[in-house]
Formats: sequence, structure tokens, C-alpha cells
Amino acid sequence: MDQDLKRRTVRVQAVNITVNALLAAFKLAAGLTARSSAMVSSAIENASDIFKDVMVFFSLRMSSKESDRDHPYGHERIESLTVLLAVVLALVGAGIGLNSIRLLASGVGGGLEPPGGLALAAAVVSIVVKELMFRYVRRGALAVRSDALMATAWDHRSDVLSSAGSFVGILGARLGLPILDPLAGLIICLFIFRAAWDIFNSAMGKLVDRSCDPQTEADIRRAVLSEEGVLALDEMRTRLFGPRIYVDIAIACDGDLTLTQSHDIAERVHERVERDFPDVKHCMVHVNPYKTRKR
Repeated sequence: MDQDLKRRTVRVQAVNITVNALLAAFKLAAGLTARSSAMVSSAIENASDIFKDVMVFFSLRMSSKESDRDHPYGHERIESLTVLLAVVLALVGAGIGLNSIRLLASGVGGGLEPPGGLALAAAVVSIVVKELMFRYVRRGALAVRSDALMATAWDHRSDVLSSAGSFVGILGARLGLPILDPLAGLIICLFIFRAAWDIFNSAMGKLVDRSCDPQTEADIRRAVLSEEGVLALDEMRTRLFGPRIYVDIAIACDGDLTLTQSHDIAERVHERVERDFPDVKHCMVHVNPYKTRKR
């Protein structure tokens, strides 16, 4: 990752942490003042985002380090530490869900009071801020090609939906159905579990060798076969390593070529793949003599 991308990553994460901290403090104060369990639950969710952002920042800084003696293939796979974010999210969601169930049970007997208007205003602020943050972080994630940042962006989008649920629940509670406030908290819990599963599934996929998408493989094949001197593509294997791609290629060239000529063709293929496909970190090319291939 070049210096410009590193600076942009740091800037995006700094904005993330700052906005989440301010929003969490505002929503917690509003939830406590207005006696809204849905808003308090939403504030706790935002507070967990701060911890997640710090972990993502750490993983991005580590994954962008250059290769060294102990890690010749780089550090990209450390982004898979985002699996810990999924665990944290699931625990937070479980806590929110249990508290909401307790309040729902107590509200059956009519012991709940409707929340104050400040909680409703906080829900509106949260929807607007989180949608803006989704767009900002998603743009940054696409620029630096980071799955971890993209997961953070979609976490903001899930917060938009959960804040909308809070708004509906708080509004309904103020209109005469106070049980809707803890019900909104329970809905937030479901959104959190969904986000946790998505992040967990994505992170686990990075821990095993998995090929890149079929379209990218097809594009690489066309690029290789279009290179002068390549008579056939005997084999191609791709594997994802964090956000980057490793490519192993076996091409067939005229068997009467000299070793130097064959090497030059392989070198051109190597440079072509790494130049035309920015996500490819390394391309290994093996040359087979065409005349010895089985027909």
C-alpha cells in the first residue's frame, strides 16, 4: 500500500472513531434523559463501533506492512482478524437482546412509560449521520481496496436501519404503545446479529485459500493468451491472500525457442498480469514446451 493510500486509510479511520464517539455519547445521554431503552441500546451499539474501528485500524496498519524475512508473503491476511469484530458484535447484540426481552416482559403488565421527545430527535440524527458515514467510508474502502473498511462501511448502513427501527419504536411508544420502545431494542439486536454473521463469514473466507471471482480469472486468461509467443495456457490457479491475489500460470511456448526467448515471454506475461490487474500482488509463470504437450 503506497503512502497516499495509507494516509487516506488513517484519515477514514480517524473520522470513524471520532464520529462514533460523539454519536454514542449523544445517544446515550438522550436515551437516559428520555428514558428510552431503544436509544440506550443503539448508543451501546455505537460504543462497540469505536472498539471495532480501533481493531480495524490496527489490522489495516499491520496488513499494509511490507514483506520481511519472517513474512515473505506479506501481512495481508492479518485483515482476517476482523473475525474478532464479529464476536464482539454478537456479544453486544446478545446483551441488548436480553435487556429488551426483560423490558418486554415487564411491560406486559403496563409498567412501562413512553420515552421523551429527545430520544426521537436522537434517532433522526443517528439516521442522517450513519448514512453519511456509510457513503464516506465505502468510498474510502473502494479507494484502498480494503475488505475491513468495507465491512465497517456496511456496519454504518446496518446502523441506519437499526436507527430507523429505533425511530419507529420510539414514535409508537410516544403515541401510546410504550412496549414498542423495548421491541425496537430487540429489532436492533437482530440487525447486530446479521452484521456479525456477515463479517464473520467474510473473515473466515480469508483464512483459507480461495480462488478469486470467475470474471477476474477469465480476464486474466484473455490477457495471458493475447501476449505474443504464448501458444496455450496449460494451467492457471489463483488464490486470495487478504485483499490481494496470487496467480500461478503455466503457459506453452514453441519448444524450439531458446531458454532466453522463453524466459522473455514469461517475463512479459508476468509484467502484463501485475500491470493490468492492480489487485494481483504476485504472478508466477512457468513455461512448458508446446511440442511435447499431449494432444
